Amino acid sequence: MHEKILTQDFYLQDTVKVAEQLIGKKLVVTLGRKKLSGIIYETEAYLGLEDPACHSSTGLITPRTKTFYLKGGHSYIYLIYGMYFCFNIVTGLETQPEAVLIRALYPVEGLNHLKANSPHIQTIKKLADGPGKLCRSFAIDKTFNELPVFKASKVNIVNTNLRIDGSKIETSSRIGIDYAGDAAFWPLRFYYNPENLESQLSL
Repeated sequence: MHEKILTQDFYLQDTVKVAEQLIGKKLVVTLGRKKLSGIIYETEAYLGLEDPACHSSTGLITPRTKTFYLKGGHSYIYLIYGMYFCFNIVTGLETQPEAVLIRALYPVEGLNHLKANSPHIQTIKKLADGPGKLCRSFAIDKTFNELPVFKASKVNIVNTNLRIDGSKIETSSRIGIDYAGDAAFWPLRFYYNPENLESQLSL
């Protein structure tokens, strides 16, 4: 695969567009000599001040939400249920506190390390098929917060030569946000069946 780190400009686009265009890109985690990677196949967009499901919707800048006010292209890590981390990428300008949640990856590199991080999961495809499982398998924790994914760091998003058929990217409402009123029904989740990736990947 041809791999080039996505530039910061990519994350300054409309957040919904970023969420859709991240499908088929590769997330790469580098830990010393370990390289772990997977193809993104599920994302969700969170639209800041207008979105009751977004952590920044109140407009208050707190220790948790201050990351939203970085320029697009920085990671935002938060904890759910007191035990699972979630990996997001901030989008837009500093005055636009929006982000994209990376919900699922198809593992590509570092499979032995991924399995060691999640020894109870027997199937490679299930190592990162949810946001909490993704972070556990890829050893992503709070130390990854506020990292620039658009330049060399321990987490990056790179381009690939995968052929993603846009007509096969499904959209739906986001998962687990029933509290968000009408926003719970907004079609801001993007999903590409990972089986469509298999023929293009050399595992």
